Amino acid sequence: MANRLSQIATRTGDDGTTGLGDGTRVPKDHLRVQAMGDVDELNSQIGVLLAEPLPEDVRELLVIVQHELFNLGGELCMPGYSLLKDGAVLHLDQALADYNATLPRLAEFILPAGTRSAALAHVCRTVARRAERAVVTLAQQETINPAPRHYLNRLSDLLFVLARVLNRANLDGKGGDDVYWKSERLAKYAAEQAAEDAAAAATPSAVSTGATKDASKDATGG
Repeated sequence: MANRLSQIATRTGDDGTTGLGDGTRVPKDHLRVQAMGDVDELNSQIGVLLAEPLPEDVRELLVIVQHELFNLGGELCMPGYSLLKDGAVLHLDQALADYNATLPRLAEFILPAGTRSAALAHVCRTVARRAERAVVTLAQQETINPAPRHYLNRLSDLLFVLARVLNRANLDGKGGDDVYWKSERLAKYAAEQAAEDAAAAATPSAVSTGATKDASKDATGG
């Protein structure tokens, strides 16, 4: 591998083609190359996210994801070859379930905002979705193993959840919670909750009402 990477500028791509892992050459705008490029961009964006302060468990997970994405890209680079194992998808499933269990239910759609790390996680999420679409498009033309598509689908979901986790971790002091889209539905929900809270505060409880009656009886000798 060291010899293969010793010369970076080979000039073999000056004609607008690039070599796949099996030695064949295809145009640089080939669907397979586009999918590989999107996966490469996703891995690079995760690298940017890893440059931020992160909870150690999230950091360890994302490092594993980077290695799996490299396997995924290698699989796309070699038609008919399998590198990404089913266990990689199961690992994302478990992480998704574990992190999601720590979060409150969403009241509305959220914005890709908050802490810098959360915002970067949302960028990674959108690139993961694009990479998934590229793999789906490629699969319509060529035979592709299902694992890469499943992995990218699950990873985009996980990155959404991790963005919420990172907002709550609030390591840069700019988050603390989800940033909700200010929709009419959310405004109505907030108004209804406020009205319920106000009504509950204005209505005396059975205990306090009973205590008041007892005090009145004592005062009148009744």
